[in-house]
Amino acid sequence: GWAGEGPGAAGKNRRVCHATARLEMGNLWEEFNRLGTEMIVTKAGRWVPERGRGCAKVRGQPLPTKSPHRRMFPTFQVKLSGLDPLADYVLLMDFIPLDDKRYRYAFHSSSWLAAGRADPAAPGRVHFHPDSPAKGAQWMRQIVSFDKLKLTNNLLDDNGHIILNSMHRYQPRFHVVFVDPRRDSERFAHQNFKSFSFPETQFMAVTAYQNHRITQLKIASNPFAKGFRDGDPEP
Repeated sequence: GWAGEGPGAAGKNRRVCHATARLEMGNLWEEFNRLGTEMIVTKAGRWVPERGRGCAKVRGQPLPTKSPHRRMFPTFQVKLSGLDPLADYVLLMDFIPLDDKRYRYAFHSSSWLAAGRADPAAPGRVHFHPDSPAKGAQWMRQIVSFDKLKLTNNLLDDNGHIILNSMHRYQPRFHVVFVDPRRDSERFAHQNFKSFSFPETQFMAVTAYQNHRITQLKIASNPFAKGFRDGDPEP
């Protein structure tokens, strides 16, 4: 169903207080979450389940990691409701650490274990949906997809990607911001947004997949991986 998560409506502008968001592909996110979702972070900036560096072998076939047509998977997508059709909104995402720990993967038990305190926090960044700003009617008309969002572990990244530390756990957050036309709108900034968090989208940032079942699920469910399901590389 519809989810209206994060801060409540109290004290919020009427143009955001009724906003609700539903996570698309929720069942797939849940399936990944049950296994312990891992998301690849690379120096170039990615958010796709890949195995290893360079390429992996699936049934003897290499799985490329440099294809320009790869999309982050699962893609963060939401369906919005409750916006003012005539008002302007900016949509954005950020990622917050789930705890203050660094992790390692224990292969003998197929589980993640705490391995000390977290590394210093990476520079905080946000990702604006490229269609922002747009009218509420436009945002509600179709599914909102953040398929341009990329993650990186490059602290010196100058491409605007989201910077994360590998072997750390993160929670994606989605924000709806009303573009307030009032001249003194800064005074009302805290009233003009509503945030949403979906626990099933939590993930571990990794430079190479640790749990082979994540790779298998990606291949089984990603339409771009059809060739590997058939045992043949894509043409």
